Amino acid sequence: MDPFPYPDDLIHAQREWHAAYRALAVPRPRHATELRRRLLHLSVRIHWHPFWSTPAGWTPAARVELRRLTLEDRQGDAA
Repeated sequence: MDPFPYPDDLIHAQREWHAAYRALAVPRPRHATELRRRLLHLSVRIHWHPFWSTPAGWTPAARVELRRLTLEDRQGDAA
């Protein structure tokens, strides 16, 4: 069982955030302005998600675990 019951839409938004960040991190990214806007939009969606108002989402560890969980998903796909 996961220590934090993250909603699917929050996990999806965090995965999209990582993808946009990686796309923007390359030298001379294509569509940089659009990627920055996407990153900002996703950051707002993640930051203000209703999950953070629940008892499970109150701790800072919940935010850290979400980032770790979604990064591990990506690293597992690359291996």
